[in-house]
Amino acid sequence: MRDYGRVFSCFWSSSDMRSLSEDGRTMALYLMTCPHATSAGVFRIPDGYACEDLQWPAERVSEGFTELLSKGFANRCETTKWVWIRKHLDWNPPENPNQRKGAQKAALQVPDECGWKLDFMRVCGPLLAIEGSVNQNPSGTLSEPFRNTESESESESELTASGAAPPDSSAKPKRAKAKVPVPEDFEPSPATVSRLQTELGMGEADIRRCLGVFLDQCKAKGYLYADHNAAFANCVRGDWQGCRTKPGAPVRAANFGVAAV
Repeated sequence: MRDYGRVFSCFWSSSDMRSLSEDGRTMALYLMTCPHATSAGVFRIPDGYACEDLQWPAERVSEGFTELLSKGFANRCETTKWVWIRKHLDWNPPENPNQRKGAQKAALQVPDECGWKLDFMRVCGPLLAIEGSVNQNPSGTLSEPFRNTESESESESELTASGAAPPDSSAKPKRAKAKVPVPEDFEPSPATVSRLQTELGMGEADIRRCLGVFLDQCKAKGYLYADHNAAFANCVRGDWQGCRTKPGAPVRAANFGVAAV
């Protein structure tokens, strides 16, 4: 917990913030200054905390988190309710050894079951001098601000599933893909579906229900993604609009080519 949160005056004029809705900007400002935040930019914030602080209903809070996730501003694990403000340490680097120790302590409190912990440790662990953090992510995926954290891992998994050889690490890096709208007829790849079924114990009907919510939200909010499979996986894991945990969401017909579990 911090006594204050640093916000630069360019917050209001930056293109990243201006691309957010009014609720998105309010949620971003709240996360950077709320009493639950830490010097590492990672902290646990159940929905009830945000509802009470912002005086918002639960659905509005959920939509705020969803927008910040889609824009790459923050990651949130729906299982543990921990949040990671992805650029926090760029904006608030430790200025002395005591601050670094405090940030280390906060970072090490992130539970192992948190969905983004490995990515956080790979990206921020070296900045906080956390021993062994660089190699904690066995997939070796890259993570950048304002992109989906699953993008590289989804693509790598599909290569493995198809029997293709892993990419040559010495090859020249490819140019990042442009972000484009999700097609209305989008269907997640068999590899993505299989991974979600194995990870979350979901059947095809569950996946289709999540797909309906994903496509409806992307169309309504105008979301753009470089990797649509990765974005869909984030939707399912993030339980957008309760698509994974609440009954009653529409089921979208699709042929995923894999058997339900």
